[in-house]
Amino acid sequence: MNFSIRTIIRALVAPKHKLRCSRALWLSTLRELDRRGARRHEAGAFLLGREIDGRRVVVGTVYYDELDPRAYDSGVCILEGGSFAKLWALCRERKLTVVADVHTHGGLAIQSEADRTNPMVARAGHVGIIVPDFASGPGQLGKLGVYEYCGNYHWIDHSGKQARRYFYVGRWS
Repeated sequence: MNFSIRTIIRALVAPKHKLRCSRALWLSTLRELDRRGARRHEAGAFLLGREIDGRRVVVGTVYYDELDPRAYDSGVCILEGGSFAKLWALCRERKLTVVADVHTHGGLAIQSEADRTNPMVARAGHVGIIVPDFASGPGQLGKLGVYEYCGNYHWIDHSGKQARRYFYVGRWS
């Protein structure tokens, strides 16, 4: 019989979540975004992981400025094309994929026009997460902007209360 207590509990606790991340990894990511942005400018990262049965599981993080040291020079997150070659090579090396991206905003976690028209990964199903207040406060899921890319600059908004149903952060990820 092929089962585990973790799998059973996950099915009960997070049955329909499309994206999952351990609490420790998520909080570590938020602290690092806060540090890298110095509460003065945006900071961001790609969330790396695996897709299992149509759901995405985050297992690692690569920060934009690790791929492009000038990513935050303008105050907003901008990556040059060569950064993506580094990202895809890193994914191949680790046998992972980009399951989402996350970046901070200074105020509310509302998708800007630049965010909407410049997805970090322009592939249907990609998830973009926006963290308010430069990630300086507690990482409450209900305050995140969670956006799923559909292609052709169209996004589904899973923000606010919906974020808790879409993105599970916890022990049973």
